[in-house]
Amino acid sequence: MERGKVIVEKVGGKSTVTKCFSKYPLKFIIPRKVGSSETDAVWIYTITYGGGIVSGDSIACDITVGDGCTTVLTTQASTKVYKAVGSKSSEQVLEARIGSNAFLAVIPDPVTCFSTAKYSQRQVFKVVSDSSLLLVDWITSGRHERGEKWDFDLYKSTNHIFHNGDEPLFLDTILLEQGTHAGIAERMQDYQVIAMVILLGPKLKLIQNQIQEDVKKIMSQSLHMPTIGSRQYSNKHNDHCLTKPCFVASCSIFGPKVSPTDTYSISLVACEFQVPVFEHIQLVFEQIRPILFFVQLM
Repeated sequence: MERGKVIVEKVGGKSTVTKCFSKYPLKFIIPRKVGSSETDAVWIYTITYGGGIVSGDSIACDITVGDGCTTVLTTQASTKVYKAVGSKSSEQVLEARIGSNAFLAVIPDPVTCFSTAKYSQRQVFKVVSDSSLLLVDWITSGRHERGEKWDFDLYKSTNHIFHNGDEPLFLDTILLEQGTHAGIAERMQDYQVIAMVILLGPKLKLIQNQIQEDVKKIMSQSLHMPTIGSRQYSNKHNDHCLTKPCFVASCSIFGPKVSPTDTYSISLVACEFQVPVFEHIQLVFEQIRPILFFVQLM
């Protein structure tokens, strides 16, 4: 397994990369300047040579965000997983440690698996009581322009969050695998994108409440039933019951509430088209922009 490593620490009062190492096919791009001179955030772009993950690739990334630091981990382009060769599968592993009063945002572009691809990823985050984490994990159905929709053989994504070393706080796995009786496309019906957004910690407390309200509003409008007795209800009731929404979202709180500042939430979305999911995630990103670019003001 080819491994890369990045350590971010406070140097002269600013979040700074103090160690960076990567090995082919993984590479890190770390811009020197992001935002204004007041910005205290390190941005890390991960890329793979060849523009995607080749069958049989096994890549691991190790990130340490020191106390009080802010780090954004993202990708330069959509994570493309190429066709599997024989029984070979591709694998990516991310292990991250987030220090006290530190913030890590993992906001990659979506994973897009080619036909017959076999791919698994595992992401493990170790936090303390006042760590903050934003995690976006999402996948599209494939290359629509080539007629590929849920044509890959295997997709598995595991996300684990541990508190104070080894105390499980959040354990989740999504598995999409072609079956003998029903394929992925049949089970997913017309939905083409699925996404999960996790918000954890005191730095994200305010927007967690806003996201929950936004999701509630979106779904109340999407699932609104006409008033009983109205002409619209009597004429279209049957069709309405048979029509599923093109955008589905849910939001819930997870983990124990040890103190008023310990807040955790999760937002799940599924959609027939990519645009609404992009807009949903963009909404989250817009609300954390002050944290990423003006941390000292928070």
